[in-house]
Amino acid sequence: MMKRSAVPPGITYSPRSGKRYANSGSENRSNGYDSSRRYLPPANFVPVVISGSLAFVSGQGPLSDGTVVWKGSVGHDITPDEGYQAARLAAINALSVLKNELGSLNRIKRFVKLLAWVRSAPGFDQQHLVINGASDFIVEVFGDKGKHARSAVSATELPLGMAVEIEMIAEIAAE
Repeated sequence: MMKRSAVPPGITYSPRSGKRYANSGSENRSNGYDSSRRYLPPANFVPVVISGSLAFVSGQGPLSDGTVVWKGSVGHDITPDEGYQAARLAAINALSVLKNELGSLNRIKRFVKLLAWVRSAPGFDQQHLVINGASDFIVEVFGDKGKHARSAVSATELPLGMAVEIEMIAEIAAE
């Protein structure tokens, strides 16, 4: 757990939850998601890496205000429809960290690839339908630019008990 004195400037530490948040100083609500208070990764990685004209978004899950909303195995603890909603929320979070990195989602030329994991109950084989929650949302927001290559695979466990985790690669325009 991070000690209060170890918190760098611009970071809020919640001693009650043990979570760290970045403060942008401005409030921006889109689709009911407040991107002004961003949850920071709980491990040693960054949310987005830009290399050339590609933006690589680290795995994002179905979190709201730093708390996992959809936990458990799809097909046992939650239904495929709930998994679909979890994938949609993970995509919203991925777009939020991408927007925070780029300054604007208008820089996105197209989505290249989505890689997704579904925490699955034994015998559950509908990962592709669960991850449609993310793909459908991205195409809904971006139209043809949102169409992407994709892999949807099963996992027995995911970090923090999340039901889904999504990475994305987007081609971006120069600043």
